[in-house]
Amino acid sequence: PAPAGAVCGACLAHPPPWSRTIAALVYAYPADRLLQQLKYGGRLALADWAGETLANAVRVSLAPRPSQEWPSRIVALPLAASRQRERGFNQAREIAVRVARAVAMPLASPLVRIAETTPQTALAWGERARNVRGAFVVRGDVRGARIALVDDVMTTGATLAEAARTLVRAGAVAVECWVVARTLRDAG
Repeated sequence: PAPAGAVCGACLAHPPPWSRTIAALVYAYPADRLLQQLKYGGRLALADWAGETLANAVRVSLAPRPSQEWPSRIVALPLAASRQRERGFNQAREIAVRVARAVAMPLASPLVRIAETTPQTALAWGERARNVRGAFVVRGDVRGARIALVDDVMTTGATLAEAARTLVRAGAVAVECWVVARTLRDAG
């Protein structure tokens, strides 16, 4: 977290592939429990809470910005096909549908996850970027688009970074990450 959305030192030293991140909450109690119930407990009603929470943060972030700097479409971070079959839904898409409706922006699906990867939660922070390398492709035209990439939680940012890089390589001019909650690294 930074006052007025200032860029942190780590991002200045090693810029991420996205232009900004909007995180509504810190991934801590009780938000962490609610998001886990949505994602792993199948409590889809919590997508309403998550979507509205994120939409409120997005509205605050967009308000002072010129509309030409706003994303032109919202894209949910896709799940691997096997994980989506197992869960029966994609929590990022459920949240993105609600955010798109709340902020009156179109929802698009140009990003496809082509790799079945080990769940990121099972990996150490340093292994996560390698795990998702090459996991996404773009099927559709994103040239010149400003995209808001929606997910439930940003932990290391490795998955969102790979997805953002894939979108930028396909011609997107800017990718923002919009997440309900963000894990903060320990200061020590």
